[in-house]
Amino acid sequence: MAESRDGAAPALPRVDAWTDGACKGNPGPGGWGVLLRQGPHEKTLYGGEPDTTNNRMELMAVIQALRALKRRCIVTVHTDSSYVQKGMTEWLPNWKRRDWRTADKKPVKNADLWRTLDELAAGHELHWRWVKGHAGDPGNERADALANLGVEDPQGVRVS
Repeated sequence: MAESRDGAAPALPRVDAWTDGACKGNPGPGGWGVLLRQGPHEKTLYGGEPDTTNNRMELMAVIQALRALKRRCIVTVHTDSSYVQKGMTEWLPNWKRRDWRTADKKPVKNADLWRTLDELAAGHELHWRWVKGHAGDPGNERADALANLGVEDPQGVRVS
């Protein structure tokens, strides 16, 4: 890491990421959406899959948010998914210790995405903030709208 002129490491950029997943039927066509904000700069992303689940889309939203970052950052992830938040903050260490099995020895659902998210998270300092969905949080509402665009247009990642 580069040092500043006074010898101190430069401060990591701070990024807010609002993420959301949507599914029309579960399973069914699904989408994910992301709003990234660093200071005055914003980026939106969305995409989807024709046959998926809501939980997979919630995970994919955070994965795509972290993939979009070009360098190590301090990231506050705003999510309305307690599945994603608890998975990353509570369940993940035990899943890894048990070779991706739950407490009752069943395979962890969506382990492929959890592994990817775990790898991407290691490159950043993450903070998790749960927000109530559909309750007027502007960032969450935008991420939700983007996720719904992903359901309608699942052909891949769209960035604006």
